[in-house]
Amino acid sequence: MEEITFDEWKKLEIRVGKILKVERVPRTEKLYKLQVDLGDKSVQIVSSLVPYYTEEELQNRKIVVLVNLKPTKFAGEKSEGMLLCAENEDGSKCVLLTSEKDIELGTRIT
Repeated sequence: MEEITFDEWKKLEIRVGKILKVERVPRTEKLYKLQVDLGDKSVQIVSSLVPYYTEEELQNRKIVVLVNLKPTKFAGEKSEGMLLCAENEDGSKCVLLTSEKDIELGTRIT
């Protein structure tokens, strides 16, 4: 595993968000398109959570989001960040990261 410096870590903008809208990405097996409220703005994130969560389980869920990731496209859909989760080695379990207690949207993770 490659180590990073503290200055590199400080470049990551990780914040609390809330999933406002969940849609399956057409013609894909694993992708959801999520609209996520970060308090001061909303972003679209594409993630491969279909095997692990239903749309209902994701709706209105507070999550932890890497906000300043360079946007990219998955299956033609723009993704403007990355939600954080823990996934076991064989990929059979995936759990979204969230805050232990309720906190305002957009709060920075430090």
